[in-house]
Amino acid sequence: MKSTVETLSPTRVRLAIEVPFVELEPSLRKAYREIGQQVNIPGFRRGKVPSAVIDQRVGRGTVLNEAVQEAIPENILAAVREHDVKTLGRPEVEITEFTDGEPLKFTAEVDVRPEIAIPDLAGIEVTVDELQVGENEIEEQLNGLRERFATLKTVERAAADGDYVQIDLAATVDGVEVPGGSASNISHEVGSKQLLPGLDEVLVGMSAGDEATFVTQLVGGDFAGRDADVAVTVRTVKEKQLPPLDDEFAQLASEFDTLEELRGDLSERVTRVKKVEQIYAARDKALEQIVAAADVPAPEGVVRDEVEHRKQAMIDQLERIGASMEDYLTSEEKTEEQVDEELNAAATEGVKIQLLLDTLADAEDVQVSDDEFGHEIVHRAQRAGVAPQQYYDQLVRSGTAGAVFGDVRRGKALTAVLERVKITDTAGNALSIDELRAASEHNHEH
Repeated sequence: MKSTVETLSPTRVRLAIEVPFVELEPSLRKAYREIGQQVNIPGFRRGKVPSAVIDQRVGRGTVLNEAVQEAIPENILAAVREHDVKTLGRPEVEITEFTDGEPLKFTAEVDVRPEIAIPDLAGIEVTVDELQVGENEIEEQLNGLRERFATLKTVERAAADGDYVQIDLAATVDGVEVPGGSASNISHEVGSKQLLPGLDEVLVGMSAGDEATFVTQLVGGDFAGRDADVAVTVRTVKEKQLPPLDDEFAQLASEFDTLEELRGDLSERVTRVKKVEQIYAARDKALEQIVAAADVPAPEGVVRDEVEHRKQAMIDQLERIGASMEDYLTSEEKTEEQVDEELNAAATEGVKIQLLLDTLADAEDVQVSDDEFGHEIVHRAQRAGVAPQQYYDQLVRSGTAGAVFGDVRRGKALTAVLERVKITDTAGNALSIDELRAASEHNHEH
């Protein structure tokens, strides 16, 4: 085999490969063997059909084509090794010349990892928002807890927004009962809009024992799109009562004895969440700056594949919640072109960051231990709700274990980046990534 490499751009090369016919012989023998196993020719045992008979029945051209398809990937691999080309994604192959008995000539265009000059990381400075925990944020957390421990008390008055009522409903269309349109003794929060349109407005002002009717448009069933008359009867009106904010409440809602201790704990939790947000903000800003400073180019083919992958994931996600791309476009008031542009921008940035972190990992000679890789597998398996071994076997079968390994390696390279860049907050305080990370790890444990 002879091969040459031509650089088309910083991210793409064209390999021109010539394979003498004699080197195709092993592939040709294999093609005859495989086709011989598949064809059924009277008078010959399967797998024992002479090549001359296969040529006559199936055609020499078909066998040659099979042999070439088998030989091309092997020869691309050999050429890539010979020229030390760092390939990304799938090659685009074009056969330029091939006749029986003559050399096979073809080209393979493939994206490659560009040469990236990493800027001095010590010169990168990022600013994140100052960490502030407002009193109102702690109150919000406390109110959320109070809501969880609220009780309902029957009251002798008309219903208002926020009250809970026990009601009976009966829907009819032109005097005919709607199948499944009746229900008795349902609990409903007035003003929550959880049931039929028009119901909440009618309930305000109704007391226990009151009846009323209203008109609503049905969305499902035999009468979909028709107006229905709905009779509603209120059985009881209950008021939501929140427990008073005191030490007793702290003991009921937490492991603390006093309200002060509970407030302190909530403040710490909010602080930890905000520190994690600071890490993410610092990470995103630092990477953006370094990618721009290093002028990282994005390989078109890899970006194209990534866009396809992201779009498919988006469609799958929409289908899971019973929606389509059309529904999404309507609700977001976007065109498909706009979504494609957004996906393209995000994929381009994502690919550039991956290339930068791979280059950094090489420069720093980042190694991934079995423990670190195993830890990531366990973490991902938990998120997917699968046993770790089963998750790993799945990765191996689909050939994506290497991609997960690459993610772990890039994660370590990213940590090295964040240890060197200068991070300050808007108040001018210097932040250390170790201190922020300790907070985020503490957060994971909870």
